[in-house]
Amino acid sequence: MRSFTSLAVLGLLSLSVAAPAPVAVSVPEITPAPTLDEVATATIEERQLLPNLIGGILGIVTGLLKDVDSAVAAGNPSACSSALVKIQPTTKPTAISQVLSKQASIWASPSRTNIYGAIATQVANGLGPVLDGTLNTALQGSLPVGENSISNNNKVVNGLYPKKSGTTDAPYSVPEANLRAAIFIPPSFTYGKKTPVLFVPGTGAYGGANFANNLRKLLTGQSYADPVWVNVPGAMLGDAQINSEYIAYAINYISAVSGSVASPKKIAVISWSQGGLDTQWVLKYWPSTRQIVQDFLPVSPDFAGTVFANALCLSANSQLGAVPCDPSVIQQQRTSNYVQQLRKGGGDKAFVPTTTFYSGFFDEIVEPQQGNAASAFLPAGGPNAPVSNNEVQTVCANQPGGSFYGHAGVLFNPITYALIVDALTHPGTTGQVSRINRQAVCEDYAAPGLDLDDVLATSGLIPVAGVLLLAYPQKRLTEPPLKSYATY
Repeated sequence: MRSFTSLAVLGLLSLSVAAPAPVAVSVPEITPAPTLDEVATATIEERQLLPNLIGGILGIVTGLLKDVDSAVAAGNPSACSSALVKIQPTTKPTAISQVLSKQASIWASPSRTNIYGAIATQVANGLGPVLDGTLNTALQGSLPVGENSISNNNKVVNGLYPKKSGTTDAPYSVPEANLRAAIFIPPSFTYGKKTPVLFVPGTGAYGGANFANNLRKLLTGQSYADPVWVNVPGAMLGDAQINSEYIAYAINYISAVSGSVASPKKIAVISWSQGGLDTQWVLKYWPSTRQIVQDFLPVSPDFAGTVFANALCLSANSQLGAVPCDPSVIQQQRTSNYVQQLRKGGGDKAFVPTTTFYSGFFDEIVEPQQGNAASAFLPAGGPNAPVSNNEVQTVCANQPGGSFYGHAGVLFNPITYALIVDALTHPGTTGQVSRINRQAVCEDYAAPGLDLDDVLATSGLIPVAGVLLLAYPQKRLTEPPLKSYATY
């Protein structure tokens, strides 16, 4: 049996994860992140490189990391992208526990504002993919292919457009052919013989890549889940209201093709990051979806926005608008019109049975994310909309499953998977800790069935998203106006 203190035995960073009280809002005391020079030097020492190599390799790595810092300070996205894609890893972790320790040493600083500097350091330490080529691929528009395709040939279903027949749903503005083509239905899909599970990606991701090495891998082939996903054009970086149309249509479409428009099959929705925020918008303004979604399972959602949005936009202060930024990032600012409008008229509570998962130590993208004040925290919306809110450090206190998990890391957290399985095997209820063997689940750093490569690929979602954020061409200074239907 492994214990949480095994990190110290391994000579890695010691992490303190004492469970916060239910209403705690402060970030746990954290060892300040090392400087870029310190991280680069430590990496070289770990590899025990010969002294005559240190000057060249360390100089190159440190120089590129400083180039990223300089580009961030100058608010220059092109220079930042250029430096990011040149960074090559100097080492690679050999255990999942080491991944979490290295992530903590890079990210866990309460005062961190240079997100791209941390992304660069993450890549240099082998915590994700080499970014060389990602930027050019994105700029050429050739990234959404294969499982990330936005041009899928799905059969026509009448009665869903321009809004679902006989409903008070908001109307769609995106052509139906585009909405339908963004849904990826794998060959294994059973069209209603099992419960469809719709995966909704986060900012800077497509559905295929977002979940391939974590929850989709774990749920594929199970008797209680039938994975399918949506690939929103622009990787969820455009207007969040448009992103929501793709999600709303996918929910209606998958339930209809798995049953019929008149008698839709109930489905589950698993989201990451912005995908949770936009799905909540869907549940508010496309009320027909509430009768279809039997379980909503958002991972690292930002229902109340984030105070870190300015850092993603290379803005030095908390006020967006100083530099052009991706539309959905502006909309995820805690004070945005989009977030404030969502939280009116019951949108700050659950509409369907909802089980949330989030990390209080330390979400590098969404803050605050601790206790009941977490952006991911959602109160129950009534007897038909119960909620189970799960901060992994509280559920798995003082165990490996309650150690350091970043924004993407919650996707491979063992308690996330265990409670998703519990919810899916108890349709219409939330995932319940009382129904699982919490002690046994929390002994692992990652969900059973995932290996080191899966953890690295999932952790790499953040660097790839960072490059796509910088490369997205349709930037703006102000938030997209609210749609005319958003009146309550």
